[in-house]
Amino acid sequence: MRRVVPVVFKAACPDCRGRFELAANVLRLAIGGSSRTTFYSFTCPECGTAVRKPAGDRIVQLLSGAGVRTLRLHSTV
Repeated sequence: MRRVVPVVFKAACPDCRGRFELAANVLRLAIGGSSRTTFYSFTCPECGTAVRKPAGDRIVQLLSGAGVRTLRLHSTV
């Protein structure tokens, strides 16, 4: 029988400067049409602040590969 290890990511809050590990199920990934509109977000478990950080190609691969909920943003143009 194969044992599944939950994936966790190290993160930090820019407001309270807390550092912690977050499970994939508490992160959200939004993929936009450019690097300016591609980001991941979470709520700081220490202070409750909504945190939004840019996500480059490598971060997108890591998060989506770990099962992070993903929203694809479409351009209206």
